Amino acid sequence: MRVFVTGASGFVGSAVVNDLLAAGHSVLGLVRSEGAVQKLKDAGADVQPGDVNNIELIKQCATACDAVIHTAFNHDFSQYKANCEADRLIIHAFGEALAGTGKPLVITSGIGLLRYDRAVNEDDALQSGSEVVPRAASEEAAATATAMGTNAYVVRLPPTVHDRGDHGFVPMIAAMAKERGASAYIGNGQNHWPAVHRLDAAKIYRLIIEKQPIQKVFHAVAEEGIAFKEIAQSIGAGLGLPVKAVSGEEAEKHFSWFLHFAAMDCLATSTKTQNTLGWQPVEIGLLKDIKANYF
Repeated sequence: MRVFVTGASGFVGSAVVNDLLAAGHSVLGLVRSEGAVQKLKDAGADVQPGDVNNIELIKQCATACDAVIHTAFNHDFSQYKANCEADRLIIHAFGEALAGTGKPLVITSGIGLLRYDRAVNEDDALQSGSEVVPRAASEEAAATATAMGTNAYVVRLPPTVHDRGDHGFVPMIAAMAKERGASAYIGNGQNHWPAVHRLDAAKIYRLIIEKQPIQKVFHAVAEEGIAFKEIAQSIGAGLGLPVKAVSGEEAEKHFSWFLHFAAMDCLATSTKTQNTLGWQPVEIGLLKDIKANYF
């Protein structure tokens, strides 16, 4: 298959590209920077320079390919709501381009958007819309695309997709620990984060476009829930810093804008994903990865 991949030079997207190429597919990757262009060419992919917000461009690329995998997202949290709405427009454009063709469209969402008093699974819907939870816009757009006759799928990623070169939440927590002189967790630290290695996550995107199952939502979860205290302890050990519990104003001061994420308690399963796709995570777990590759 010829696959159009957005965010092709990103942390997750580059892993998806390499996995697709290794499986014998051809890739058209959308990238913005000149350095990313050469990197993608060296990997063996074809390159489309441009911005994912160029709607006409991405529709043309989608039409020219057999499948679309959308991993691009602007993670500038100072413009979070605007970025989420931009993602809605991008997914809607893909829906228009692929409607009625049967070609698969795979978009990316987040497991952390779900709020249940139990481990969440692939059948669980978001309880709040984008007016309350801006990131829900992506799944709303996927549902709209499906209603338009597009073969749309959703991959929900956990709060931490890890590997060497990670620039997501774990490095952010580590940076805060360095600045504050201690690695911290909130309360008893028994709130949980699910996790997945990016190489394991990449396989899910490929397996979806290859199998095109009836199931439409998939969880890229290798570890169902790691206590945040353990994550903080691993970071503290890596930095040689003390580890402490914080609460109230001290927690707000330590984590600042990240407080919501640091307090998040989310258990998630991937049983249906594993059974439907034949997917088995095989890479190193989060805590071992932090110890081996983050410091």
